[in-house]
Amino acid sequence: MTSAPRVPERRYRHGVVVGKFYPLHVGHAHLIRSAARACERVTVEVIAASVESIPLERRAAWVREDHPTVRVVDLLDDTPVDFASETAWDAHTATIAGLLDEPVDVVFTSDEYGAELARRLGADWVQVDPGRRLNPVSGTAIRADLDGHWHELSPAVRADLAARVVVLGAESTGSTTLAEALAAELGTIWVPEYGRELSETREGGLDAPWRSDEFDLVVDRQIGWEQDAVRRAPRSVLVCDTDVLATALWHERYVGTPAPRILARAAEHRPALYILTGDEIPFVQDGMRDGEHIRTDMQERFREVLAAQPVPWLEVRGSVAARLAQALPAVRDAVARATSFTPPMEGRSLAEQEELRRRAGR
Repeated sequence: MTSAPRVPERRYRHGVVVGKFYPLHVGHAHLIRSAARACERVTVEVIAASVESIPLERRAAWVREDHPTVRVVDLLDDTPVDFASETAWDAHTATIAGLLDEPVDVVFTSDEYGAELARRLGADWVQVDPGRRLNPVSGTAIRADLDGHWHELSPAVRADLAARVVVLGAESTGSTTLAEALAAELGTIWVPEYGRELSETREGGLDAPWRSDEFDLVVDRQIGWEQDAVRRAPRSVLVCDTDVLATALWHERYVGTPAPRILARAAEHRPALYILTGDEIPFVQDGMRDGEHIRTDMQERFREVLAAQPVPWLEVRGSVAARLAQALPAVRDAVARATSFTPPMEGRSLAEQEELRRRAGR
């Protein structure tokens, strides 16, 4: 085994990168790309603990999307992390070796533990960006201040970690106005309502009866707009003017029956918070709305459905400024909860790690 050299020209056959990727960031990307430049093939091992709050499969998916030329394998492993323990080293080395489809001849890490891991695997060690001088970022720092390190994350990671706040309500209750104002206040972007665009362009316009399948199109496009926007959001929060749950209620209104399939999609696509805009403001007919006569009933239906689902929600009333003042504390609290992380295994005492492992039955 050699000491840690600079990243060489491609000369190794098989390299390995091991990490939690909790979450994946630019430092990891530099590490993986350095390995890919120096090796004929690279295996990236994503190894997570069951106590951590980002699912293993999401982390592996990030690596696969951002680094499609490497082989990605993943495993849950609750073995205590203790670099001073020979037993722990033996267990972790066996886990890492067991995920390989063939021996490696080089290990890539930024941290010093790579020297011992390489020795145990009978491989060279390449240390990339020692001291993190090129990429002064870590998973610990990101978990402590997600917004402060948002620029260190790839679009794939941001799309999974951002919290969505949904503004909804009956017709002419000011949901679009509030969504736009809320996004401006939070320093982020907002997603408009696709259903309104479809209402203007569909064959027959507003006068033609709505078909049930048109609402599936609305759901697909609305989620698509969200997924595009969240990858561009400058902060860890995205504001949406309507969502899948609201679409299910408009299906009831225009088709006359519930849509279990759309409600099921809503249950799989829950935001961090719902904000219901009040119906106390004057109704404005802009040529696209049913009319004031159904607004009260629809608003009450929104209240019933929101009260029956698990996402926190509140109803705001008054001027735009008053509604912002009512919404912002709940938004900040919901975003903080949605973007928090549980500590990783090595952030805990050995006694706590052992207890967590015992509870997990490993």
